[in-house]
Amino acid sequence: MKILLMGPPGAGKGSQSEKLVKDYELTNISTGEMFREANRNNEQLGIEAMRFINKGKLVSDKITNEIVRKRLLRPDAERCFLLDGYPRTVAQAEALDTMLDKMESKLTAVINIVVDKQAILERMVGRRVCKSCGLSYHLSFKPPKQQGVCDACGGELYQREDDQLHSVKNRLEIYETKTKPIIEYYANRGILRNVNGMQSFDKVYEDIKKALGEVA
Repeated sequence: MKILLMGPPGAGKGSQSEKLVKDYELTNISTGEMFREANRNNEQLGIEAMRFINKGKLVSDKITNEIVRKRLLRPDAERCFLLDGYPRTVAQAEALDTMLDKMESKLTAVINIVVDKQAILERMVGRRVCKSCGLSYHLSFKPPKQQGVCDACGGELYQREDDQLHSVKNRLEIYETKTKPIIEYYANRGILRNVNGMQSFDKVYEDIKKALGEVA
């Protein structure tokens, strides 16, 4: 099973992908995490990518496609994977098709989580991330037991620059203009499934599983 998980920033893709990866034994391929890892390792691609991300802008197709291409060539991505955060433009979607064709593979399904814009603003501005282990929390919906401290490792929680209000608004504008056309792209191929992201976490997950059952 090879899945693409879509939705606007703050739709809950990260939390849903964690559960999908565990339950379906998928390899998680998150461009955001790959960018941050490459940046931590002082790799040029990662440094350049974070310059875009910290300004709330999309990373260039050239940089993104190359990082994803390298990741898909690893052995753990041959059988199954879940893509989170890529593709974000039609050009990237076309590049992904080319990559998969060369691997003699294709996407099983594209799951699109649909969320109201105002709800997204509330979700993202309240998000906090652990500096040590990367776990995510939310001041209203998933607060840590101790303010500013990670439940899992005791690390310091912080607000990512791309979760600040001005950056979130910019990311949503980019999503509306560049990423939404991908929905039509995959709908025309018959593999798109929309899921209502305004429900509880568990209900959203159940709907995702139902959608995957239709195409598996």
